[in-house]
Amino acid sequence: MISLSYLLRFLEEDSPFGDITSDAIIPKTLNTKAVIIAKQSGVVAGLEEAKMLFEYFGVKAKQRAQDGQKVEKGQILMELEGNARKILLVERTALNIIGRMSGVATQTRKLVEKIKGINPKIRVAGTRKSLLRDLDKKAIILGGGEPHRFSLSDAILIKDNHLALVSLEEAIKKARAFSVYKVVEVEVESLEDALKAARAGADVIMLDNMTPEQIEEILKALKREELREKVKIEVSGGISEENIESYAKLDVDIISLGALTHSVKNFDVSLEIVKD
Repeated sequence: MISLSYLLRFLEEDSPFGDITSDAIIPKTLNTKAVIIAKQSGVVAGLEEAKMLFEYFGVKAKQRAQDGQKVEKGQILMELEGNARKILLVERTALNIIGRMSGVATQTRKLVEKIKGINPKIRVAGTRKSLLRDLDKKAIILGGGEPHRFSLSDAILIKDNHLALVSLEEAIKKARAFSVYKVVEVEVESLEDALKAARAGADVIMLDNMTPEQIEEILKALKREELREKVKIEVSGGISEENIESYAKLDVDIISLGALTHSVKNFDVSLEIVKD
C-alpha cells in the first residue's frame, strides 16, 4: 500500500506556500460538493490514493468505482463534499495521480488482453524506467501485469554493464553465492551467451533487443540441450503495442516493456464543482 506521507510530498511540491488563488478569493468556511469524472474509457487506478489525500484534509470522498475496474467516458469516479478551499488544494495532485496511474493501468490491460488469446501463459511486465515507481508499479498490477523489480534490492539482474566488468559465468557464480533466496536473471544479446547463462544456472534469461527470429533460434538451441525447462525466458527491448503479438507467438514466459511507464499517455479525468 502506498503511504500517505509519500502522497503528501506531491501536494507539498504543488503548494509549498498554500493555494494562494483559493485563499484569496474563496471564503474560508465555504463548503461545496464536487465529482471526479472519467473523460475517456479505460481502466481506472489511483482512486484509493486520491481518496487518502482528500480525507487527510477533511473532505468526504466516496468512490463510485474501484481501482482496476473498467470505466466508461462520462462515468463518475468519486463524489466529494467538504471545504471548498481544501477540495481545490488537492484537486490537481489527485487528478495527476489518477491520470498517471489510470494511463499505465489502461495500457497494461490493453496489452495483457492483446496477447491473452495468443499465449495465455505469457506475463506482461514493466521495468524500472520511471521516477514515480510506487504509483507506476501498483498501476501495472491493477492492469493485470507484473511489476518486475521494484528496486535494485529485489532481485539480481546481471546486465551488459556488469558483464563489461565480470565474465558471465563468474557473475552468475558470484550471484548464486551471494544469496540463495534471490532470483538470478541475466541479460544476454546473443545465442552463445544465452546458452552460457542457462548452463551456469541462471533462473531467468532476458533476451534483449532481439527479433522474433533470433529468439526462436535461441529457444530451439535451449531445447536441443534440454535447458529450456530449467530457465524462464524474458524478452525485452524494442517491443511495442504494434509488434507485441509477434513476440507473444513465441514460447517465452515474460514480455517486459519500458513503454508501460516511460511514455504512457495520461488518462483524461476531471474534477467538477457541483452547483446546487
